[in-house]
Order: sequence, then C-alpha cells, then structure tokens
Amino acid sequence: MFKPEHELHTRRKGRNTSLGLILGGFVLLVFLVTIVKLMDGQMIQGFDHTYRPALVPANE
Repeated sequence: MFKPEHELHTRRKGRNTSLGLILGGFVLLVFLVTIVKLMDGQMIQGFDHTYRPALVPANE
C-alpha cells in the first residue's frame, strides 16, 4: 500500500527547500536594508518630475 518516494523527488524537495531559504534570506536582506535606510532620519523623496523646494540651495 505505501509507495516509497522516488529518489528524484527526494532530491527535488531538497533543492526546493534550499532555494526557498535562499529567497527568504534575500527578502529579509532587502527588508533590513530598507528599515536601516528609513531609520537614517533623512527625508526620502521619490522622483516624480515636479519642483521640489527642498532640493534648491538656500541663499545665505
């Protein structure tokens, strides 16, 4: 009744698990870099093709 798992499926499961861990690690790395950049305290502005007074140097 019980059919043993084929050797090919065992290897594939191992590769899928390792690839999943690698992808999860990459997502975690991107998340942590984003958090560090946000905690830096600088104002983050996107490039939206509009005039931004914050980028104009102030006259002394």
